[in-house]
Amino acid sequence: MILGIGTDIIEVARVAREIRRSNGFKERYFSPREIAYCDTRASAGQNYAARFAAKEAFFKALGTGYRGGMGFDEVEVLNDRLGKPEIVLRGRAKAFCRRRRVRRIHVSLSHINDYSSAVVVMEK
Repeated sequence: MILGIGTDIIEVARVAREIRRSNGFKERYFSPREIAYCDTRASAGQNYAARFAAKEAFFKALGTGYRGGMGFDEVEVLNDRLGKPEIVLRGRAKAFCRRRRVRRIHVSLSHINDYSSAVVVMEK
């Protein structure tokens, strides 16, 4: 059964600008594994923006926003061995999803020159 659906779109330039301007932006919003992945890509800005959009879409799919102390640092967007994106949860986000009986989280990322987007679907 579908518990929630979230979607988000973001301008790549906005995320790239924050990364350049703010020393702690990457570390505040992305895990060391996400940073290691994105920094090795030719289109790093698109990859960071897509992951940021996925985190926004995740919270929209929950239907709660950032309430309950959950934060971006508890939602990690990684690729499996075949390159498919997946969401890995930690901390309060993981506990909240357990309480809501989330069985599976699907995520799809897209990006073109100027925009990145994500869709998240949660199954109960």
